[in-house]
Amino acid sequence: MQLGTHVLRNGLFVAPMAGVTDRPFRMLCRRFGAGLAVSEMVSARPDLRTTRKSRLRREHSGEAGPVSVQIAGADPLMMAEAARVNAAEGAQIIDINMGCPAKKVCNVAAGSALLSDEALVARILEAVVAAVDVPVTLKIRTGPDPARRNALRIARIAESAGVRLLAVHGRTRACGFRGQAEFETVAEVKAGVRIPVIANGDIGTPEEARRVLQLTGADGIMIGRAAHGRPWIFREFSHFLETSIHLAPPSSAEMRAVALEHLQGIYALYGEELGVRIARKHIGWYARGLPGGEVFRREAVLILSAPAQLAAVGRFFDGSGA
Repeated sequence: MQLGTHVLRNGLFVAPMAGVTDRPFRMLCRRFGAGLAVSEMVSARPDLRTTRKSRLRREHSGEAGPVSVQIAGADPLMMAEAARVNAAEGAQIIDINMGCPAKKVCNVAAGSALLSDEALVARILEAVVAAVDVPVTLKIRTGPDPARRNALRIARIAESAGVRLLAVHGRTRACGFRGQAEFETVAEVKAGVRIPVIANGDIGTPEEARRVLQLTGADGIMIGRAAHGRPWIFREFSHFLETSIHLAPPSSAEMRAVALEHLQGIYALYGEELGVRIARKHIGWYARGLPGGEVFRREAVLILSAPAQLAAVGRFFDGSGA
């Protein structure tokens, strides 16, 4: 897949997820075959640009390109400036968040709340595209609510503004993450624009990936929650889509090595105190579904040091029988 001057290895994308898709996780997903991994959402507000959280979200050192940074906001001038700042810091793709349904984002008229104001959507997209020389992509939902699915109109606005690729989550803002994603609207968007369209939502197995691609005609899929604790999912999906054959699941030894590498990357990025807290949810995801995993998850949240976390995770996988 071509995106500006970048040739992506495939159409398997890592969805931007706050608190999840930081540098260590993105690097693992890319190594296991993801064609693109979009960063956590970065606020366009200038007063938040120098906070520790924002600086860590913009940390890309050692990361293979192309580096895609997602920005969020509701003011065209702020969004344009945020795009310029991130491009100057090394972002090779700027992604715009118009898909997040979280209240704290929508309450400031950003994220998926923007879908209710198509004129503002156009001003934001035009301002950001004009501000940078790198490709601009956009993530949306199918509309504000089921009675107002306007994804096709938004997609055409985006295409006219110069957006190079569109990811569509198959739910409306009002739906949040409830119920099942619907992909008829994604198919409508794909048929109605010439830019690449990526389908997102409820894609957790290789068979689901193939079904969604067939149903929508999309150019690729974006995987979010299904990748929690499973960065190797991209290897599995890629192999199945190419061959219709399932790869054997990773061995306990490989899962152990990946989990430990992930934790060490977290500590290196955040420092031990914060890193230990952030690592807890990832430990729970890695252990999920494995023998003794739920008991281990409850025990792991009580561990207070990085060496103790690493040792406990090592012991768990040595004896999990996975």
